[in-house]
Amino acid sequence: MLRHEFRPGKLVAGLSVAAAGVLYAGDAGGAWETPWFVVIPVVVGGLCLAGVAGLIGRGIRRRRGGDSSAAGPVTG
Repeated sequence: MLRHEFRPGKLVAGLSVAAAGVLYAGDAGGAWETPWFVVIPVVVGGLCLAGVAGLIGRGIRRRRGGDSSAAGPVTG
């Protein structure tokens, strides 16, 4: 049993920011030369893909009936 819901948007966002970190680390280590403006499209594109993945994941959860955030506040 899962301890929490799978959030694909957070996964994609984290991978894009990690890819930007790898690009800068490779540049700092001398493995390759990365211009400063390359990381902007990587991060922004990753965040856009994360938004799309989040919307798709939310739609799938609502269709299955497993989205607890759409049910409203819990009382009692």
